[in-house]
Amino acid sequence: MTNRGRNAGRLLAIAWALVVALLLAHNAYLWLGKRIVPDTDILALLPVQERDPVLQASFTHMVDAAQQRVVVLVGAAEWSDAKRAADAYGAVLARHAGLFQSTPLDEQTQNDWLALFQQHRLTLLTAPQETQLRQEAPAFWRDAALSQLYSPFGGPKLGAWQDDPFGLFGGWVQERAQETPVRPRDGHLFVADGARQYVLLPMTLSVPAFSLGAQETVLPLLAQAEAAARLAVPGVEIISAGVILHAAAASSQAAGEMSTIGLGSLAGIILLTWLTFRSIKPISLILLSIGIGCLGSLSVCWLLFGKIHLMTLVFGASLIGVAQDYGIYFLCNRLGADPALDSRTLLRRLLPGLGLTLLAAVIGYMGLALTPFPGLRHMAVFSALGLVFAWLTVVFWFPALINGGTLKSGALVERYGAARARWPLLRANRATLIGGVLFILFAVFGISRLGVNDDIRLLQTPPAHLIRDQMKLSKLLDAPTPVQFYLVRGDSAEAVLQREEALKQRLLPLIAQKHISGYQAMSNWVPSLQTQAARRALLDAAILQPGAALDLLAQSVDEGPEWAGKVRAQLAQAGAPLSIDAFLDVPASEPWRHLWLGKVEGGHASIVALRGMQYAAIPLLARAADGLPGVQWVDKVAEISSVLGRYRVYMGAVVLGAYLVVFGLLLPRYRRRTWRVLAPTALASVAALALLGYLGLPLQLFHVLALMLLLGVGVDYGIFMQEHPDRRNNTPWLAVGLSAANTILSFGLLALSKTAALQAFGLTMLIGTALVWLLSPCFAEADNRSAADAAGEI
Repeated sequence: MTNRGRNAGRLLAIAWALVVALLLAHNAYLWLGKRIVPDTDILALLPVQERDPVLQASFTHMVDAAQQRVVVLVGAAEWSDAKRAADAYGAVLARHAGLFQSTPLDEQTQNDWLALFQQHRLTLLTAPQETQLRQEAPAFWRDAALSQLYSPFGGPKLGAWQDDPFGLFGGWVQERAQETPVRPRDGHLFVADGARQYVLLPMTLSVPAFSLGAQETVLPLLAQAEAAARLAVPGVEIISAGVILHAAAASSQAAGEMSTIGLGSLAGIILLTWLTFRSIKPISLILLSIGIGCLGSLSVCWLLFGKIHLMTLVFGASLIGVAQDYGIYFLCNRLGADPALDSRTLLRRLLPGLGLTLLAAVIGYMGLALTPFPGLRHMAVFSALGLVFAWLTVVFWFPALINGGTLKSGALVERYGAARARWPLLRANRATLIGGVLFILFAVFGISRLGVNDDIRLLQTPPAHLIRDQMKLSKLLDAPTPVQFYLVRGDSAEAVLQREEALKQRLLPLIAQKHISGYQAMSNWVPSLQTQAARRALLDAAILQPGAALDLLAQSVDEGPEWAGKVRAQLAQAGAPLSIDAFLDVPASEPWRHLWLGKVEGGHASIVALRGMQYAAIPLLARAADGLPGVQWVDKVAEISSVLGRYRVYMGAVVLGAYLVVFGLLLPRYRRRTWRVLAPTALASVAALALLGYLGLPLQLFHVLALMLLLGVGVDYGIFMQEHPDRRNNTPWLAVGLSAANTILSFGLLALSKTAALQAFGLTMLIGTALVWLLSPCFAEADNRSAADAAGEI
């Protein structure tokens, strides 16, 4: 190499040292100064519905309302035991009031809750009351009022009898109470099933549920509170639910897997590198390239996205298995080259192959970035950047750090290298024909057994006890699901409320058929002005006008027209319409505020949530919105599953397109041998799909994404083998073996993940990489040059 070339190499190495110093400083600032915490919100990985911001806002509204809540049920056979255990539980949390918000339940709370509705009680009626007002004679209402007055079982009484003599407001309040089975009892919230009586402890977190710091603080407190409750009443049942519990479980699982995969990969690389080179220096160089790759990808990702997700780090841990390919390739060639050959000269000869391997791998990762999933985009950018930084480290530093004669191979390398000479080669002969026919039969039969399943629920793997508690709590509280609901839109709040009321009429038959147990809607609490006016007119006609029910009642209780006039005037004062804004301003609206989206995108919108929904009834529920203007059925589970399915097909086409792109990139260098570079990866991908079919695993998006990445990884092996086709040259075979073993270690460990998506990804990569490794030598072109000539090529 000329002096000019050496000087340029030194300058690039120095410039790269400055870049690495900046990366170190930035990472130190992020971890030690800024103290960044990885994002653990699994929902952040899901696609955003960009085409319909109102639809996305409705889902976010429902999720936000749920994610800060923690609900605990403390149950025992005897109510007194349940109360004692709940008091012990609450006493522990009361010492940390800054973390939890809870509303005290006393008589004043209930009075405050009723105060607003008392002021508008003349417009608050149930649907059956409306029917009765239309159909029943004044004598019916007189008798009902007398029953309210004289019978201890005449229904709930709120305030003085003359404030609601016909029990209409009491009936409305009673209907509202039916929206939940929870009842106040002895200063606690009470609910029961056939075996136990429970105290309900609803809490709102003051800290973000997805914050690792909050999880580390809150969960031990909940455990202490549970221990205190069990100490107070042995055998008490504690049921807990909340997003923070699921987030903490996911964080713990991801952190554990990140350590397992990262350390496992690292240990595998160190061991294999030691067995190959019997020296610390190659190990140090490989770790150096991987380390700079990780530093660079983290820094740039943070600058691009402003955050880093924990799942990105878990996936990024597998980057270790790919980023070492470039260093391994250089070291293996350094080992096999003439010791007198200058390392920079050697690098110049390797650069075309090294550049193509980087390009193919980046194309593979960028395929993941074409999906609408923010999490996958982060993982793709993180991994591609890591490869680029590792590659640049090899190119800029390795020639200066290692010279000819430094490396020596061990006995293991000799034995492994000898295997290549005996490896079968595909030629136009009978053995190849038989092998091809057997492979086609294997692939066709396996793929014919391959089904598809894009249900997002298959990707959820929370701990069994959390699922059990969530299901029991939902059943006891008759809670609505946050992922299936109706979105109602209109030009004004009044239009939205009227459309809600039309929808509720469609839902009544479904309640009668027990497809749902009920619904939660803002119009349950604030009827439309149109409905309130109609109800007021009904009351005037049936109750208040002269000669109607109120005058009959006055006669029955021996009161004169003055008493009737006084009661009529008093009732009329409570006849002003109730507005949505007035309801939202009072604490009583707090449990229902998530149903009202208010003014969005130039219109108004609300949510009608369903209680006790039977999943089999989803098609019926979806059809209930047909033909209703402004009413839309929202099924987030089905929507995301549909997106997964659509992108599974789309990414399948992208994979095929990527093969064509890579073929075009390789064609100028390898000409008629190009198909030999790609064939091992293509056949391995087909075989991996067939094996999934034999294993009974349904195809999903993450299998296809793994095939995309397999192209990026597998084409490296094809390039290594075609760069040095001579069977007596062990260098490419050694590089392929080390790279494949490390990739299998890293991505193969993903197959052990409890996160279903990562497991699917890892299993496909495990099968595919192993097959590419085994198939690559079979496609090497025969080279009849002498061993000396082949070695001299390096």
